[in-house]
Amino acid sequence: MPSAPAAASLSAPVPASVPGVKQPPAADRVYTHVKQGVLERRYEGGTLLTEGELAEAVGVSRTPVREALLRLEVEGLIKLYPKKGALVLPVSAQEIADVVETRQLVEEHAVRKNVPASPRLIERLEELLEQQKAQAAAGDLAGAAVTDRCFHAEIVRSAGNEILSRLYDQLRDRQLRMGVAVMHAHPDRITKTLTEHEQILRALRAGDAEAAVEIVHRHVNWFSNLARGEVR
Repeated sequence: MPSAPAAASLSAPVPASVPGVKQPPAADRVYTHVKQGVLERRYEGGTLLTEGELAEAVGVSRTPVREALLRLEVEGLIKLYPKKGALVLPVSAQEIADVVETRQLVEEHAVRKNVPASPRLIERLEELLEQQKAQAAAGDLAGAAVTDRCFHAEIVRSAGNEILSRLYDQLRDRQLRMGVAVMHAHPDRITKTLTEHEQILRALRAGDAEAAVEIVHRHVNWFSNLARGEVR
């Protein structure tokens, strides 16, 4: 068992409830608070979260904190250590490799199925690309990571296979966490990401399935290079 690092200082307490507005259950509030903290890198891999500090941050008792942490452990975001707390698990090279392999299988199939692309898909991808450009210019790397994921998910959904869409959605949190981590570690990568999104959009507009597949493969495969320490 890894040694437990020092407990992290938590983010500001959750705002008090607004009169007349029903609050979600306490366990759900803790779950959302911790999950967002992990996905947005406020709680880095290796951070130890304690029940007491989480209870104080969210304004609840320890019982819903335990319930929320059990859910997060099942999702693979944390590891519970009795009487110590919850350790935020770092993103491993194997996890990156597995997600990349799954993304390539799904996305390359989806992009082929989207040729010729519908006007609705082209319009939606244009909107997302402009949104991501604005987020990048503002330095909103977490927002840019979410929009990046939406750009690819839109292509997958438009392929019309609900089973593949659900499978892809299951990767959502893992993709967001990796995307934010990558953009913080390699802030120059956002420029190349935007260029490759433009290239994917251009290939779909032109009805060039082979070019679109090649760009998607190269675009997603960059994460494999990251996992092997071959980032370029």
